[in-house]
Amino acid sequence: MAKTNIQVLRREYILDKTTCGILGVISFIALTVAGAYIRFPLPFTPVPITLQTFFVLLAGAILGRRLGLLSQAGYLMVGIFGVPVFTGGLYGFARLFGPTGGYLLGFVLAAYLIGRILNDEHASYFKIVLAMLAGLVVLFTIGTIQLAVIMHVSFWKAAALGVLPFIPGDIIKLFAAATIYQGIQKQARQLYPNS
Repeated sequence: MAKTNIQVLRREYILDKTTCGILGVISFIALTVAGAYIRFPLPFTPVPITLQTFFVLLAGAILGRRLGLLSQAGYLMVGIFGVPVFTGGLYGFARLFGPTGGYLLGFVLAAYLIGRILNDEHASYFKIVLAMLAGLVVLFTIGTIQLAVIMHVSFWKAAALGVLPFIPGDIIKLFAAATIYQGIQKQARQLYPNS
């Protein structure tokens, strides 16, 4: 009898954990989509200002490396299969090969890296900021490389177009995301164990 109760509890725990994971991934796909529609185009670069990086930082921190990666890969898949979720309403597989495609791919790796670094529920604010900064560096590096290749310019010229204008805004987003995560990190690790 006791063994049966333990088996039922384990089954319920696994189902709850799976449900939380699915809901978390879907939520961050939706938030990343919403972030794409909060955009401010700049006249001198094909890369617009959006809220997407804010949600990428939070996805990696809150969901952890595996689910954070899945949320951003899920966002890409939604766009690849024809739903207009990418910045500016453009979509489809070809979008990944455009000037901003590297940034989109960077979302996936950034979320994974942040989740990998923040692997416990007692990360200091300093560690959270460093993890998110590392994620942004990866995101911007991949984005800049592709931007340079597509536009046939040097890496440094691409960085001037696709990184420098965004530094002030992304610093604000980073500290906002770090502050939010610090306040909920214990609950986040309980809901989404970082595996």
